[in-house]
Amino acid sequence: MSSQVSAIPRTRRAQADRSAATRAALVAAARPLFAAHGFAEVSTDAIVVAAGVTRGALYHQFADKTALFEAVLAAVEADIARRLAAQAAAAGISDPVEALRHAVRTWLDICVEPEIHRIALIDGPSVLGWTHWREVCQLHVLGLVRGLVTQGIELGRIRAQPVTPLAHVLMGAGDEAALYVAEAADRMRARAEMIDVLDQLIRGLTA
Repeated sequence: MSSQVSAIPRTRRAQADRSAATRAALVAAARPLFAAHGFAEVSTDAIVVAAGVTRGALYHQFADKTALFEAVLAAVEADIARRLAAQAAAAGISDPVEALRHAVRTWLDICVEPEIHRIALIDGPSVLGWTHWREVCQLHVLGLVRGLVTQGIELGRIRAQPVTPLAHVLMGAGDEAALYVAEAADRMRARAEMIDVLDQLIRGLTA
């Protein structure tokens, strides 16, 4: 009897592991498809074939293709936040103002990548709606920006002011700058222009 009871948690863990693996496979398969072709042009059949699962498995994990897209967007946004933080750490930057400037440069470098441009900037707001798209984005990148602003104020590098509205303004400016660069005919020139504009914005915040 005890062996049967103890087997139940193991069975549940195995089922949970399989479910998590299926979900991860679907997100991993859908991500490059959405990046290359856009949400509207990718069929669920193409996704399940790429993931090596059944349609039933897809709909067991996600209510529909939109729900799967949301999971893909969340994964992309989490990667963006990790990359921005990792680049600043690799550069040995500890000053929050310099970290903001560095994040701007990194962001304008990576915003042209198909996954980020198409999924995070183009399809994200149109598929999920602007409000929900921002909610997904704010789970990751907004926290990074808010942390740098908070640190800057605490260290006296940024003038004391409400943190959250400032973080929203900086994030919104960054997204608009990314769209400007990604859609420009001359991306190098557009990047240089936007770096100058955003540097002036950040400089205006310093104490």
